[in-house]
Amino acid sequence: MASSPLTPITIGLPKGRMQEGVLQLLREAGIDVRLGSRGYRPQLSQPWLQAKMLKPQNIVEMLHVGSRDIGFAGADWVAELKADVVELLDTGLDPVRIVVAAPAGLLENGALPNRPLLVASELDHLTRDWIARRGLRATFVRSYGSTEVFPPEDADCIVDIVASGDTLRANHLMIVDEVLKSSTRLYAHKSSMDDQHKRETIEAMVLLLRSVLNARQRVMVEVNVAPEHLEKLSAIMPCMREPTVQQLHHGAGYAVKAAVPRADLADLIPRIKAAGGTDVVVYNLAQIIP
Repeated sequence: MASSPLTPITIGLPKGRMQEGVLQLLREAGIDVRLGSRGYRPQLSQPWLQAKMLKPQNIVEMLHVGSRDIGFAGADWVAELKADVVELLDTGLDPVRIVVAAPAGLLENGALPNRPLLVASELDHLTRDWIARRGLRATFVRSYGSTEVFPPEDADCIVDIVASGDTLRANHLMIVDEVLKSSTRLYAHKSSMDDQHKRETIEAMVLLLRSVLNARQRVMVEVNVAPEHLEKLSAIMPCMREPTVQQLHHGAGYAVKAAVPRADLADLIPRIKAAGGTDVVVYNLAQIIP
């Protein structure tokens, strides 16, 4: 087997809630991840990738100091740790919000009262920055998990990571402000991007991952159409450039094919039929590389 022309790089893969989504993304990009007995040093199918499984916050710290070239982590931890890293790709996976929540009984006209407050959170920097931006008279209380149980006895409000909001509702808390939106993203250490050879490998990695994310947003639609309806049908087909048109056997018409946005499919199919399209076939795509 010929050796890879790409320069080897190190990558941090997240443990916990982000893990399965990231591993699936890698698999779809053609990078198989084989976990060991403890899963901390997985083997990757690409020889130019050396991986270690870490908590996302540790990945951010290691990228900041340069012991990893690239790694997956949440934007919330990058902001919380004030890490000096380069964002390469927003995967859109594991979307969460950092919000401020408080008991409804505390609020005045839906807002926090204008008085000294106790604010509990695991997120030190993000919470203190939010307090300063809002100009609040507030004291920060550090929590170590289960932040949602602090109000009303031990804190007036909290700053916490929220996905569905079910936990807040279960504890009778209302969202009163949003600090930031976060998702799983791929980051790099700055000096790795300054190294030409490593940068080429990193850009190849981003290309592979982006091709999968692009494909997840589209489906391939194939449809047959009579010659007299070809232009009308082609005009309504959303595509990246122009639809692919091929003549059917014995001049029986044309086959029109296009990668269309998945979100448009429900509206598009009836329009295809109304424009004279027949024998419509829809299927998923694996990768799209412009």
